Amino acid sequence: MAHKIYLASASPRRKQLLATLDVDFKQFSVDADETPLESESATELVTRLACLKAQTGVNLGYTDRPVLGSDTIVVLDGKALGKPLDKQDGIAMLSALSGRTHQVMTAIAIADSSNVACELVTTEVTFKQLSKQEIENYWASGEPQDKAGSYGIQGLAGQFVTNINGSYFSVVGLPLYETKQLIDKYFRK
Repeated sequence: MAHKIYLASASPRRKQLLATLDVDFKQFSVDADETPLESESATELVTRLACLKAQTGVNLGYTDRPVLGSDTIVVLDGKALGKPLDKQDGIAMLSALSGRTHQVMTAIAIADSSNVACELVTTEVTFKQLSKQEIENYWASGEPQDKAGSYGIQGLAGQFVTNINGSYFSVVGLPLYETKQLIDKYFRK
């Protein structure tokens, strides 16, 4: 019998990935303040946000089954790159990632009214050297506008990736192996 959970995320990618696991889930969106705290590291930020999203779901009254929250950030030189503010910001991010290796951190958390458990998965991604025209064309596609680091590996930006070390699904937004382990562990307690 499939475990029953909630997914506290509006992401169609997370919904699609979670559907591949043996879980019965209902999806809803949470509005969480994703502003980094002063002197918060990238690891602390992504972990806090995943926990916050799961706990916010519980606080909204989703209490008849555990709530799964997740957050993904792109990290370059220790600095978290969020979703682009505008075209200039997005092009700056893509230019900075060009020809370099960066980290993608995805944290997952499962919460109920008394507990929260969290896992962090870090994957290294290397981009080829991007031309200004490639960056402009990619921005014009509309794909990078709502994505951390201004790219989605599962879409057009996949052609920019020369190497990946870690979980591909974590870069997409939900590390499947670790998510399944976290859910199974919750239900074994």
